[in-house]
Amino acid sequence: MFRDVTTLLLDPDGLKDVIKTMTGHWANRGITKIVGIDARGFIIGGALAYDMQIGFVPVRKKGKLPPETVSENYVLEYGEDSLEILKISLDENDCVLIVDDLIATGGTAEASVKLVRGLGASVLGCAFVIDLPDLDGMDKLKALGVECHALCAFEGH
Repeated sequence: MFRDVTTLLLDPDGLKDVIKTMTGHWANRGITKIVGIDARGFIIGGALAYDMQIGFVPVRKKGKLPPETVSENYVLEYGEDSLEILKISLDENDCVLIVDDLIATGGTAEASVKLVRGLGASVLGCAFVIDLPDLDGMDKLKALGVECHALCAFEGH
């Protein structure tokens, strides 16, 4: 079964509800930046950063950001890939919320946590629209000491 938020993005009221609900959950907790994971995390994360009136930082696939970047490899079901973040985007004064549309195995979110922490920033939490709990992605993040929240979950693969 393929899970996707594209139809949600087509619905302005649905998207607005998602952003308002996420803002309500994470507001007033000292977040200074939203980090959005390539690519749908840019959409949700950018809207959330706008609503919370804070900065947005993209985490991209390797080679998509200008130098100077820091990279982190992660494991896929079928191999390995790499994510990058700009070195100048975060520092020890930042408290970050990492955002993506969906969490499955947690590889990209885990790599993003490591990138953010590698720049000296703290990770308050990770926010998702959809969780696929049977794939244990949130458990990986919780093992790293990261609070996680998803708006809905779908059992099964």
